[in-house]
Amino acid sequence: MAARYTDPEIQQLLAERKPLPDDYRKKLKLRDKRGHREAELSILGGSGSEFRLIARQNSLNVLDFSIILAVCPPGSNQLFRLRRHNGKSHEHTNQIEGNTFYDFHIHMATERYQELGMREDTFAEPTDRFGDYESALRCLIDDCGFETPPDPQIRLFEEGEA
Repeated sequence: MAARYTDPEIQQLLAERKPLPDDYRKKLKLRDKRGHREAELSILGGSGSEFRLIARQNSLNVLDFSIILAVCPPGSNQLFRLRRHNGKSHEHTNQIEGNTFYDFHIHMATERYQELGMREDTFAEPTDRFGDYESALRCLIDDCGFETPPDPQIRLFEEGEA
């Protein structure tokens, strides 16, 4: 059975601390896989939730990408997509609101789309906060409770000043 979350529960999961490992950039390096490139990283949240960061990019069209933050609900083998940052490669229509756009966009899990039996992250909003794969990844990391490890280059610089 698919997991369901209320809007407050979704917000709590998004806010949960998600410490990234020191080598997270290496682990998120896209690898070729049948017409696209893909990477996946598992993260244990500060409150014990299991998250998955999934990144995909079309091999031919660099604007065709998706960066997904999902949670692994306890007792379920299906992922629940909390956020999905998509490239400018297709038209999107929000079925409840009836608006359509062709732009970079952010999908968000919502209670109301789940109640109608639709995918949890069907709702999306256009954005100008990113314009390529790398900036979309950075945007998701900035928005969703991730903690990046300290930059080793900065640590070396600080040690040299002492």
